[in-house]
Amino acid sequence: MEYFDVLDENGNKKGEIKLREKVHSDGDWHRGTIIFVVNSRGEIILQKRSANKDSNPNMWTVSASGHLSAGDNSYQAAKRELEEELGIKDNNKQLEYLFTVKEQQRPKKGFIDNEFLDVYLLNIDIDIKNVTIQKEEVSEVKFVSYKELQKMVKNQDKTLVEHDEIHDKLFPILEERFNKE
Repeated sequence: MEYFDVLDENGNKKGEIKLREKVHSDGDWHRGTIIFVVNSRGEIILQKRSANKDSNPNMWTVSASGHLSAGDNSYQAAKRELEEELGIKDNNKQLEYLFTVKEQQRPKKGFIDNEFLDVYLLNIDIDIKNVTIQKEEVSEVKFVSYKELQKMVKNQDKTLVEHDEIHDKLFPILEERFNKE
């Protein structure tokens, strides 16, 4: 059973802890992390969510993501999710915090996802064959260039989980770091 800290509309803890299912049925604000794993060529690992996920099953999304368990900080959660979902360890504390967004999604009836998402970047060269996916969470992974991801977002690709504000803030950062034209 997963328990989350309940937040107010400004992202402050309310001093209340609730079960994950109750937080999503009641629409309580809570915190999550999103991690983009990017190699030196500007390619991002995308994961395809498992068919048994309770939200956005079988859809492509960020490299790794997850909720903060009650009492966690976002770096701890990001590090944990990266290792659980992809088998990638951040032993050298290379995870770079980029920004936080306030996001509301309703991926299906009765599921309300009101989150403050702390977005991280891990710049690392890794062979996709060495990624160990967590089968309960992830069905497959692939590299796409950040420009290809930009096209997917621009074309409103229906196989991609929507994170419009995150993508809007991420792409200028990646453009600055990887555009060598």
